[in-house]
Amino acid sequence: MSAHLALVNPKSPQNMGSILRAAGCYQVQSIRYSGERYARASAFFTDTKNAHLNIPLTQVADIVAPVSEQTLVKVGIELVEGATPLPTFEHPEHALYIFGPEDGSLSQEIVNQCDHVVYVPTVGCMNLAATVNVLLYDRLAKTTTMPKDDKVVINSRDTNNRTKFLK
Repeated sequence: MSAHLALVNPKSPQNMGSILRAAGCYQVQSIRYSGERYARASAFFTDTKNAHLNIPLTQVADIVAPVSEQTLVKVGIELVEGATPLPTFEHPEHALYIFGPEDGSLSQEIVNQCDHVVYVPTVGCMNLAATVNVLLYDRLAKTTTMPKDDKVVINSRDTNNRTKFLK
C-alpha cells in the first residue's frame, strides 16, 4: 500500500508543519505541492519531527502528473457536489490524495482528472491540516494491517509518557 499527498498552493507554515507530522505518523511515501506560497513560508520551519528528511517534499508545476512508475489512483478531497462521503469511501491500495488550498478549492480542471472525489462530512469546512489528518487516519482505520496491540503505543509515545491503563 502507498499513499502520496498533493497540495494545491498551500500557504500556512503551521498547516504544512502539521501535514508533515501526519505524513510521518501515517507513513506517507511522498508529498508534492504547487504554487509559491509554501516555498516562502517554509523558512518558518514548523516540521517539528523532521519528516521532510524521510519523505520527499517536492514543488511541482502539475499537481496531478504521475508521481512514480506506480499507477496511483487520483483522489480529490474537496466539498463538491457528487463527491463520496469519507465514511463510505474504500481507499485504493495506491493513492494520490489531492487537497485544495486553505483559501480556495480544487479547480474544476483538477476535479475532472480525479478518479474519485471524497469529502469529510462536517458542518462547515475544516482546515487543510485537519483534513489531511482525518483522511490519513480513515485510511489506516480501514486497513487490515492496523495495529491492535500495545507495541504501537510503546514505539510511538514520547519519552515522558509511561502511563498504563490497568483494569
